[in-house]
Amino acid sequence: MSAEEQQQEPQPPTPEQEEELRQRVDEQLSRVRVQDLLLESVAGILNLSARRIAKDDERDLEQARVGIEAVRAVVGLLEPEPAKAVRDALSELQVLYARQASGADEAPPEPEPAPESSTRRGEPPPRLWTPPGSA
Repeated sequence: MSAEEQQQEPQPPTPEQEEELRQRVDEQLSRVRVQDLLLESVAGILNLSARRIAKDDERDLEQARVGIEAVRAVVGLLEPEPAKAVRDALSELQVLYARQASGADEAPPEPEPAPESSTRRGEPPPRLWTPPGSA
């Protein structure tokens, strides 16, 4: 092995570096609130559930139902402002789920203005939902 190859290989951290890293992680964890982590998790569940409804090649209504029920179970634990935003997103998701589960998504009775999160064939899946203040 040449000297250049040896320089490019990552070296294992020294005990001092490992301790410094542990301290930084511990410091970051000390500032994280459970509500913050819960909100991040809820956002991920909402987005994944929307994919399981909207994307033909990923459609799994049972998984979407589990996601909807999970968010419904924890939304009351969130602080009021983010809880309202989550409830709004959850309502939209439930409408999409109901449309897909009933087959109404296949042939709407008459044209109507398409909401941003429309799942009609040929249209993009809903935008990713992000919690307020997390961008």
